[in-house]
Amino acid sequence: MVPGQRGAVQEGGPVRIGEAPDRPAYRPPSVRARFRYWFDTTLTRGTPALCAWLALVCLAVVVPVSTLLAWTDQRAPASLGDRVAAVWRNTGQTLRLGGEVGPPLRVALSVLLALIALFYVSTLVSLITAGLTDRVIALGRGHARVLESGHTVVLGWSEQVPTVVSELVAAHTDGRRRVVTLLADRDKASMEEDLHAAVGTTGRTRVICRSGRPTDPVALARVSPGTADSVLVLPHDDPRADVEVVKTLLSLSAAVGEGHPVRVVAAVRDDHYLTAARLAGGPLATVLGTDDLAARLLVDCARRPGLSLVHQELLDFAGHEFHTLRDPGLSGLTFEQADRACPVSTAVGIVHRDGTVALNPPGRVRLLADDALLVIAEDERSTRLSSTPTPYDPTALVQAPPESPAGPERVLLLGWNRRAHRIVDRLALHTPLGSTLDVVAGSDADALTRIRGATEAAGARMAVRHRSGEPTSHETTDALDPTGYDSVIVLGPDHRPGHADPDDQTLVTLLHLRATEREAGRPVPVVIEMADDRNRLLSPHGRRADYVVSGRLVGLLMTQISQSPHLATVFEELLAPGGNALHLHPAGHYVTTGRTASFATVVESAARRGARAIGYRSRPATGPDHGLHLNPPKAQVRYWHPQDEVVVIAREHR
Repeated sequence: MVPGQRGAVQEGGPVRIGEAPDRPAYRPPSVRARFRYWFDTTLTRGTPALCAWLALVCLAVVVPVSTLLAWTDQRAPASLGDRVAAVWRNTGQTLRLGGEVGPPLRVALSVLLALIALFYVSTLVSLITAGLTDRVIALGRGHARVLESGHTVVLGWSEQVPTVVSELVAAHTDGRRRVVTLLADRDKASMEEDLHAAVGTTGRTRVICRSGRPTDPVALARVSPGTADSVLVLPHDDPRADVEVVKTLLSLSAAVGEGHPVRVVAAVRDDHYLTAARLAGGPLATVLGTDDLAARLLVDCARRPGLSLVHQELLDFAGHEFHTLRDPGLSGLTFEQADRACPVSTAVGIVHRDGTVALNPPGRVRLLADDALLVIAEDERSTRLSSTPTPYDPTALVQAPPESPAGPERVLLLGWNRRAHRIVDRLALHTPLGSTLDVVAGSDADALTRIRGATEAAGARMAVRHRSGEPTSHETTDALDPTGYDSVIVLGPDHRPGHADPDDQTLVTLLHLRATEREAGRPVPVVIEMADDRNRLLSPHGRRADYVVSGRLVGLLMTQISQSPHLATVFEELLAPGGNALHLHPAGHYVTTGRTASFATVVESAARRGARAIGYRSRPATGPDHGLHLNPPKAQVRYWHPQDEVVVIAREHR
């Protein structure tokens, strides 16, 4: 992480939280508590578990007593087999009324004993049933304590919960049993129902829901955060969401105590709460600024069309993502040699012993004994070193094209929300001098005030012009001619409880843009911010449309950092201006098009220019992956079309 005024991501790690002088020292749960937790866990499995327990208790009482009766009866047979048969008969006749023969007094006493036994058993069963029912009801309320260790704790309920849980399930593919505990101020049954509908089966990952306010240390102790591997504090769309996050971090401080560090990843919307959240979480907590992060992603995708797919692929656990390779054979190798020794993964950086990451280092840099290799791979098991580098075709290499200064750009911003002024600031930093930004938004006082402030902040770097109008109006889009802009950014209004879905206006605006695109016969390069990923399936797709579902991407990033804290610095640099960034360059910049060549040839060509080729996008873009292929095998040979693009990590000036 590069600390500074941007502050979207802070380096994550264990949180060492101070303990008050009067706070009792942490003590591990007793054997009795662990046994009770195990017993309570079996009860939550429903009626079959209750029946099994009742049968075990009955057998534990009836069989020993029947054995005692058989062995103490003077008329009992002498052989062992006959006595075992007598025990079996006594066990089967336990609940029968009577059974004895002989004088009337003996028969009456037998019936009396049977009635007493029946009354006792019936009463005992009713008492046990009532007690178990009360216990099951209490467990159903989600107030029981979770006694786990090495688990992942998720605090709070928001639109990111299904994304975070599904990604944690996808990340745990090593066959080991994993536990994810969720604490939120909701009913336990409704949480389980919503998760089952959104996530489905979780395999060997067990998801435990508990009800309670994360800001309450007593409720927080139910999910055992002190023994967790990581804790995620999720934001939500509410005016007091950021305050709730800060209070939750303070509650975590009270529940964990000193000497029991836990890795925390949290997120706030407003930068004004970043400092407070970091103070509450501790010096090593990772805190994300979601609004700033969303603005960075939107500007990045607006200036480099197609990158939203790359971000999505790198952030989720379903495809290829960042992994850390530790191998004794890396020591002493240069970074270039280490990259060539990875046949099915792509080396992009070095993870040093202190946790810092050197992204895209020079090829001559040597790895030390404690260094690890940062790679893009399908999973950790597929990452391996090869003693034989993958060969490349030197005849397919091309010279780097001459760099030409970028001309001014025209950008159209349709809509305004609380993140819009950040987008204006980012555009002013990224776009060449002389660029213009046209903002189409309503004429309410709040929007006008913010637009004037953004215009003053942009200064002479970029001209910002406000055009009053509604982006959902067909007349507005027709008068603008969106096809004449280098990029168009569509924003929905801020989410307000009780109001319409903010994506509703976005979908209407997209319909008008799609109609304009058809009438003009030219594509509109548009980047769309959406709140709900499900609405993306409803939107009219254009030929040059990128979607940024900010809430989902924030959830994906939080999950990645919770599993690998050093990735915070990686994504901070990728989204910051002036450093290493993701690019989509024409394939002709690296290999001769119109012929076949291996991907190793593309990697070699990019490395000679100080860049790291991590994939390609074929044209025309078809299929569910839209033609994107990250981390293909270096030995893969394909035909390179002139319209193909190569995905690289390189410095901004390249």
